[in-house]
Amino acid sequence: MGDSLKREAGRKYTWQDYLSWPDEERWEVIDGEAFNMTPSPTFNHQRATGNFYGILRDKLKGKPCVAAIAPLDVYLDDFNFVQPDVMVVCDKKKIKDRIYGAPDLIIEVLSPATSLKDKREKKMLYERFGVKEYILVYPDEMFVEKFCLKDSKFAEAEVFGPQEVITLCSIDAIEIPLWEIFEVEPPEAEVA
Repeated sequence: MGDSLKREAGRKYTWQDYLSWPDEERWEVIDGEAFNMTPSPTFNHQRATGNFYGILRDKLKGKPCVAAIAPLDVYLDDFNFVQPDVMVVCDKKKIKDRIYGAPDLIIEVLSPATSLKDKREKKMLYERFGVKEYILVYPDEMFVEKFCLKDSKFAEAEVFGPQEVITLCSIDAIEIPLWEIFEVEPPEAEVA
């Protein structure tokens, strides 16, 4: 949209609208409302995104689930399509040219331009479409919030700091040491 397309107040945008937008522009649509994904992310954002993706990719080798990284469209329905920073999809039928349906795990790394949308609109959207686990990463503050879906609702957030290990609730037996995400010193080993 940007210079080439202008957002119209009150208009609900659809998947067909989105497919006609310029490839060099990154947009998400939630309940028909278009959200521009600029400016580009910061270094800390990209480092946390890349580290989460790399760790998940390595830990999922030989398992039925697949990790993916933005920019990659996730089509939920004609009025809801997003580009999560990192995702894991365990149902191979959802993987085509894009992802069609809710990923099992979505990780959003917050940046000032998108944090409110990630914490509010996207959290409600992911809950509504049955994403099993949603992780918000605060790259500058170096902590994460983890939400697990229980009875069709996200439970209260669990909060983890950079010296802790997060255990995923959407994929069995996956633990992620957060010091590897934030690239800080690991916790000191307990002396016996």
